[in-house]
Amino acid sequence: MALESFAPMQLVAIRYVASGLILLAAARARGAHLPSGRELWFTALYGVIILGIGNGCLSFAEKIIPSGLAALFITTSPFWMIGFEALLPGGERLHGPTIAGMLVGLLGTLLLVAPSAMHQGFGGPILTGFLLLQLGCCGWSAGSIAQRRQETRAHPVVSGAIQQLATGVAFTAASLAIKQPAIHWSGKGIAAIAYLVVFGSIVGYSAYIYTLDKLPVSIVSIYNYINPLVAVFLGWLFYREAFGVRELCAMAVIFVGVAMVKRFSRHAPSTQDGNLKVAAPGSQLVHSYNREE
Repeated sequence: MALESFAPMQLVAIRYVASGLILLAAARARGAHLPSGRELWFTALYGVIILGIGNGCLSFAEKIIPSGLAALFITTSPFWMIGFEALLPGGERLHGPTIAGMLVGLLGTLLLVAPSAMHQGFGGPILTGFLLLQLGCCGWSAGSIAQRRQETRAHPVVSGAIQQLATGVAFTAASLAIKQPAIHWSGKGIAAIAYLVVFGSIVGYSAYIYTLDKLPVSIVSIYNYINPLVAVFLGWLFYREAFGVRELCAMAVIFVGVAMVKRFSRHAPSTQDGNLKVAAPGSQLVHSYNREE
């Protein structure tokens, strides 16, 4: 709905400048620690990677494909996370059952994409949207893993606020540098962007970045089971987006693949000396956050 009033870059810019400023103002009022120097720059950079690439690609993709289908394509993000984790020092290496789960998930995405790609050609909207969203998943996953491994004294919600503001500023600059269509102000568009600011950014992303700090990546990515169900239902309810047997079967196959990957991934969170220690699956200690901070 927001994209009916705002161009993708405008939407990302307005949404994250607003949510970032609101959260940082609240953090400042409560006297929370705000990062500075190297910690600040890397937190901002990871935010632009996670939200700028991840949500930016989603905003552009939803201009050419239905929102429900976009949500199904994003269910592949756990595979990207597992893959990036395997490439990093101390990360869990890929093994047979995990690879099998990823291949099952790939079959599900092929079931979604292949028929449309064969019918529309390689330049068709379905394949273009799929590739764009895989780029978004790549950015979201890489940034999430990097943020998870960063040593920081800031509360996760504060880190998330900085990431949102940094993304908003980056997209504001891009919107000013690249000519954008005129904004079509409407009550529905304003309500939609307000919803995204409050529930998508302040509530949703803060919850994501908090749990990313506290729990194993594969547990955090469980939201991928819920997102498509909600998006598909809302897409049908408000826009009567088509959702047939093929889409349902593909979603089930992808979920089976994700479940296999989660089932055979090992996690090693531990606590020690009053500090919460978070370790990546099978990896060395990557982050420490004092409960008293």
